[in-house]
Amino acid sequence: MFAANSLSNVGTWAQRVAQDWLVLELTGSAALLGIVTGLQFAPSLVMSIYGGKLADRLSKRKLIFWTSTGSGLSAGLLGLLVVTEHIQIWHVLVLAFSLGLFSSTEAPIRQSFTSELVGEKDLPNAVGLNSANFNAGRLIGPAFAGFTIALFGTGPAFLLNASSYIVVIVTLLFLREDELHPQEKSEGNNSIREALDYIMSSRELKNIFIFVFLFSNFALHFQLFNALMATKEFGLSAAGFGSLGSIFAIGSITGALLAARLNPEKRYERIMKLAMVMGVVFVALALAPNYVIYAALLPIMGTLGLTIMISANSFVQTTTPQTLRGRVIGLYLSVFIGSGAFSSPAMGWFCGLVGVRTSILLAGAVTFLTPIGIQALSSRRMNAAN
Repeated sequence: MFAANSLSNVGTWAQRVAQDWLVLELTGSAALLGIVTGLQFAPSLVMSIYGGKLADRLSKRKLIFWTSTGSGLSAGLLGLLVVTEHIQIWHVLVLAFSLGLFSSTEAPIRQSFTSELVGEKDLPNAVGLNSANFNAGRLIGPAFAGFTIALFGTGPAFLLNASSYIVVIVTLLFLREDELHPQEKSEGNNSIREALDYIMSSRELKNIFIFVFLFSNFALHFQLFNALMATKEFGLSAAGFGSLGSIFAIGSITGALLAARLNPEKRYERIMKLAMVMGVVFVALALAPNYVIYAALLPIMGTLGLTIMISANSFVQTTTPQTLRGRVIGLYLSVFIGSGAFSSPAMGWFCGLVGVRTSILLAGAVTFLTPIGIQALSSRRMNAAN
């Protein structure tokens, strides 16, 4: 599964870059680029929660089989439309939504399946290694997309992603179920309210959800920021744009491996401190005078961003009981990914209105101030309770 996911992640990142470039080729609109990204995230608002419910009751292996099939068909159809030169912007909008529908349903299932593959003891390390795997795809995929776009157009990147899902499907068929670590299934009514009550009962878990909501809405728009900095500020080609994604991934892989080794007892404090550091680096990124300095800062952002995200993900998974894990992860991903349905179009519009550099400054300010605000709010609640 680790090897199959590696190829799938390369295809996923290649498609993301190719899709952004295709939208800019077809329309040249930053706002429409944000809308396409938003449509891909929109299903996460509902389907991540639904996927979490399914994960707590049904076979995760079978569920991943069917969602991977749907994702592969969506990517393959988009690739065929591009290669045959029948592509129109409405095709991109519909198929981005379709791919988001399947991938958002799969995400909580795949994440909760990790503990069945490795067991509870190795779960924190497995979360970090899976993120390293995902971001290794970010290192290779954008570079692959950039060079293939320059040579053949965007079509091959979509077809690569479709083919990678076939490998995942075949791998799932050959997994030996007797070597898995099956989780205890939920015997209750499997309600979302039960998961919400659990989240609200934990001060730190509730704060992590608040943090992730603001962090994902303002800070996690690197694909958009890089696309606009590459085209509007630095006048780069498709290969240059793709290289920014790969450069960012160097730091992302470092962050993923680092997060897997850090003390699991201090994840909460680490998330808040690193967010403040990341806010400062955002400001430096916005003020970068040229491509070289901008690119040099990206690995630092990647390291900080991935360490924060993996620490948050690991905190949620390891502090949640098995019977609730799928639903809590589903709610987490709904907040983490689903909020992009609104924030991506809004950020795309904002970039078009005030410029990408000002938008990056805003992202930095929110990233820096969020931990301070959460700490102040927590202190106020504790004082009120006393």
